Amino acid sequence: MNIPENLKYTKDHEWCLVEGDMVTIGVTEFAQSELGDIVFVEVETEGEELEREEVFGSIEAVKTVSDLFMPVSGEVVEFNEELESNPELVNSDPYGEGWMIKVKTTDQEGLDGLLSSADYKELIGK
Repeated sequence: MNIPENLKYTKDHEWCLVEGDMVTIGVTEFAQSELGDIVFVEVETEGEELEREEVFGSIEAVKTVSDLFMPVSGEVVEFNEELESNPELVNSDPYGEGWMIKVKTTDQEGLDGLLSSADYKELIGK
């Protein structure tokens, strides 16, 4: 199971790449493997200010639909439009081409509350 050490994680199985006040967010390899084949990613919150733990979109697999939760408060500044035509990128490259949104945050408290890779491994029992 790939759990990159340079990323932060949430209990909801999202990963965060923090670069200054910009945070790139996607779902973890564990999450996509549990969901199965991803068939649709919906994010209609681009340009909106959202609070931590608010729903920013949803991800649909063959068997289920799951909400996606904001790991930090901030403005959704970009959606990975490649996912509209290629949602399977979440399965094939969850930490790269399968990223979902970019958020401009001022939520240092939220960033501090994210899990390290070691903490996330413990959470999922790996």
